[in-house]
Amino acid sequence: MLQRVLEPEVMDTPEEAVAYDSMDHSVVNALFADQLVADLLVYRQQASLDGVQRTLTLLDVGTGTAQIPIEICRRDPEVRIVALDLAEHMLALGRRNVERAGLVGRIDLQCVDAKRLDWADGEFVSVVSNSIVHHIPEPLAAFREMARVLRSGGVLFVRDLLRPATLAERDALVDLHASGATPQQRQLFADSLHAALTLDEVRQLSRAVGWPAEWARQTSDRHWTIRSHEVPVG
Repeated sequence: MLQRVLEPEVMDTPEEAVAYDSMDHSVVNALFADQLVADLLVYRQQASLDGVQRTLTLLDVGTGTAQIPIEICRRDPEVRIVALDLAEHMLALGRRNVERAGLVGRIDLQCVDAKRLDWADGEFVSVVSNSIVHHIPEPLAAFREMARVLRSGGVLFVRDLLRPATLAERDALVDLHASGATPQQRQLFADSLHAALTLDEVRQLSRAVGWPAEWARQTSDRHWTIRSHEVPVG
């Protein structure tokens, strides 16, 4: 099994932010947003929400340049999102992206450490995260904080890269999914895959914070997902 090799916890140079923001994440971001919005619908149905109650406040942990919150807000007009990251240059680009999308009033970008959240227990109806876990050397602290601020019965949707078993598998994934990328972008992707967790590691962390292990599944050739509301009502 390929051993985990950490990459920097915070990617916070202008060059790294631009390289990340310019990568084509459109397909995986759209899938993430579509599935999350479907889970929010399930939550609303289960909670019998109507009228003003249908407006939900989400926390996006590790928002990067805010591409995921923008996609979610475009699909669901009844959400407000607090989006956090530790990388100031990522957030600077994120603020530009949010402004261009016309979503300044709905997406609040903040510089906050995922391992030390500022909010009260159960503050958020939903906690989402895309591709931040592999940046964190000891992810248990971030898992505990996400579990703490998520309302009981709320919508949890966490997705990240899955560490391949071998270097050959890693390189094949880079060739498949980043064939048209720049050398810098290809290296970023390879490093991220090498820093990612295995499904067994994700399930161990889930159990440690009280989430059912079966919420965590492999959902593509390079992703795992923890999803609490996937099963439709009835």
